[in-house]
Amino acid sequence: MNENERLISDFYTCLQCLDWRGVNSFYHADATFYDPVFENLENGQVTAMWEMLLSGAREFRLDFAGVHADGEYGGCTWTAYYSFSRTGRRVVNKGKAHFRFVDGKIAEHQDEFSLWAWSRQALGLPGLLFGWTSPMHRKIRDMARKSLDKFINRSTYVRPS
Repeated sequence: MNENERLISDFYTCLQCLDWRGVNSFYHADATFYDPVFENLENGQVTAMWEMLLSGAREFRLDFAGVHADGEYGGCTWTAYYSFSRTGRRVVNKGKAHFRFVDGKIAEHQDEFSLWAWSRQALGLPGLLFGWTSPMHRKIRDMARKSLDKFINRSTYVRPS
């Protein structure tokens, strides 16, 4: 296992333990993140997202496999099992992660998964009926960003230095 493969494995091990501090330690100071829910996050937004998600996770389990990396790029597949906080509904989300590394840290992280499959599980009937539509995608993204902004702006959040 090379250094970047070890970094990916250690990153996901911290995720499995809900260790947001550990997860955040793997990111470069100027890291970017993208997924179908939050879309583009930069700098402190990335680490704030993980702190918010992992500190509030309920009934969470994560599996990962197929870790691969070279000197600059890497990835793996993952499956997350959890209860969605807004509805209490169980979600099994399957995805792929893609990474770019700089100076032994994650500089770019992109997760891909089906937003429709996620919304069917997390939102129930509304997700089943409308989860494939652009307006529902926009609503999901707006809710996620508002939650993240609220988390970042709360008085007890400490911005990373």
